[in-house]
Amino acid sequence: MGRERRIHKVFVTRNTEYHIRRDTCVGVRDRRSGRWMHGHLALRSRVSGGLRFNSVGGVQPSEGIPAIGESLFFSAAGRDLITSPIVAVRRPDKMIVQTYSH
Repeated sequence: MGRERRIHKVFVTRNTEYHIRRDTCVGVRDRRSGRWMHGHLALRSRVSGGLRFNSVGGVQPSEGIPAIGESLFFSAAGRDLITSPIVAVRRPDKMIVQTYSH
């Protein structure tokens, strides 16, 4: 397999979808209602990596693209954000990508 060329990913948590272009969040959507969350702290924030919590309460950071079971870690102008664990990673539909503000 060659180098990954796709720049858009959707990280799905229990309640939320985080739409990422390269390493920046370009959209956050509530999974139940399907509505975009325009005031979410993750918007325009950079994904810094993932965090995995173990059974005794320890935290193990990982750099790079977070994986299923890890929480997304965003650094946002002095206010960091940690999501609930990722349950799926998907490619967004082409029509959704066209709605992102560029």
